[in-house]
Amino acid sequence: MAKANKKILVTGGAGYIGSHSVIELINAGYTPIVVDNLSNAHNTVFTGLNNILGFDVTHYNVNCNDHSILSHIFKKEETIVGAIHFASHKSVGESVKLPLQYYKNNIQSLITLIEVMMENEVYNLVFSSSCAVYGDAEKLPVTEESRVVAPKSPYGNTKKICEEILQDHANSGTHFRSIALRYFNPIGAHESGEIGEYPLGAPANILPIITQAAAGVRKGFTVFGADYATPDGTCVRDFIHITDLAKAHVKALELLENKEGQTYFDTFNIGTGKGYSILELINAFERITGLRLNYTIGPRREGDIEKMYAGVDKATRTLGWKAEKTLDEAISDAWRWQMKIVEMAKKNIF
Repeated sequence: MAKANKKILVTGGAGYIGSHSVIELINAGYTPIVVDNLSNAHNTVFTGLNNILGFDVTHYNVNCNDHSILSHIFKKEETIVGAIHFASHKSVGESVKLPLQYYKNNIQSLITLIEVMMENEVYNLVFSSSCAVYGDAEKLPVTEESRVVAPKSPYGNTKKICEEILQDHANSGTHFRSIALRYFNPIGAHESGEIGEYPLGAPANILPIITQAAAGVRKGFTVFGADYATPDGTCVRDFIHITDLAKAHVKALELLENKEGQTYFDTFNIGTGKGYSILELINAFERITGLRLNYTIGPRREGDIEKMYAGVDKATRTLGWKAEKTLDEAISDAWRWQMKIVEMAKKNIF
């Protein structure tokens, strides 16, 4: 079957990572079918996708926890050969306050999707996981052989449990094939400035907080903790450009397709292999834009991990993937996207 006839169900495809992955799927010749109820995304993302692609992406505005509706979509679209599961609640801080909501949504949606896939004989699944499964790593860089621990946040624990579900499902003897991509910290936006990270409500991730402060959307922001055992006292993270992250999903799908007829589950770190502190990110933004940011140093935030960056040799070796874009490119693209948001807000589009 030619790739153009291969449809990939993309749950949460209107979200930050999902929308960028939609573009990379199309660039690779697949046809994405987006399932997203827009509970954590804005429908203007489809305008941005249209501006980039020149055509409308198929979108079903439904909840992927709904077994009957999801099953209907599989039957209607007919040639779905795989799925990428992004749909989940994703804020570390919010998960600490609303743990039951996170466990119910994030775990049940995966189970429902697997059930529907099995019923429709679709066996390739890429799962959106997180480096949070490593907790506070004992040794850096973190590799896939590093010990998986009980994560500090309910959000991280849902990812760990979902990985265990995928492993157990593979062990049950089915021909189901899945890969869990353990993301580090995606930042940036599409180079066109047409799509990027647009959190509904207060952002939880640091770069949109920075760009909002620089654009005057917020008066300032707080850096949570400057007393960690890091060079400048602030948390260290592996910041990866969203486009590089999105491309990893295509590589994962291609690997799964090459294992047709087998049972398979594996995990891969998706990062750059380098850590930057929060203050380094702030300083880089100020250098690139020439703007001064208004921020204060506050106490540590519950659930945050001190430092984390990836070992990515396995992804390079097995998936044939590696990050290519720089931190400066990610910051520049994120700022271009923020300026686009400001202009859209002036036109009452948001």
